[in-house]
Amino acid sequence: MLIARIARVGLHLSNAATKSLRTTPTSLSQQWRCFNLSSLLVAERRYTEKHEWVLVDGTTATVGISEYAQDALGDVVFAQLPDPGTTLQQDDECGALESVKAASEVYSPISGKVTEKNTTVEESPGLVNSSCYEKGWLFKLTVSDPAEIEKLMSEEQYKEFLKAAEH
Repeated sequence: MLIARIARVGLHLSNAATKSLRTTPTSLSQQWRCFNLSSLLVAERRYTEKHEWVLVDGTTATVGISEYAQDALGDVVFAQLPDPGTTLQQDDECGALESVKAASEVYSPISGKVTEKNTTVEESPGLVNSSCYEKGWLFKLTVSDPAEIEKLMSEEQYKEFLKAAEH
C-alpha cells in the first residue's frame, strides 16, 4: 500500500518536474526530491524463511520481522536485540521477541557487524506490531558478504512462500 502511494507520488513529481523543465529551470530542491524518490523505489526488502526482512542501503542493512511474523506473534511485550559491535554470521540467533502468547528467536538474515540496535523497540516493543517496516525495525549492521543478500527471497517470492505454507 505504501509503495503504491510512493509510486503515485513519484509519478506526479516526475511529471511536474518534466513539465517544469520544459518551461523554466527547476530548483535544485525539486530535482533532488525526484532523485531521492526514484532511489527509494529501487530499494527492495529481502526475506528469510524465518520471516526476518533486510533492507540494504549501500553497506548498511536494516533488519526487522515481517508483517506475517508480527501478526503470528501477537502483541509483542519484550524485545532483546543484539548489541552494537556484535559480529553475526548469516542465520545466527541474535535476539528474541516475546508476546503475550509466544516467544520467538530473532536470526540475522545476513552476516555483518551490528552498528545499531533500535532501543526504542526495546523500550516500546509494541512498535514491532504497529510499524514493523518503519519504526519497528530491530537492528542495523554493516554487510560483510553482499552475495548473501541475493540468496534471500524478494517480496514477491516471500508472498509465494507464505501462500505455499498455507496449504
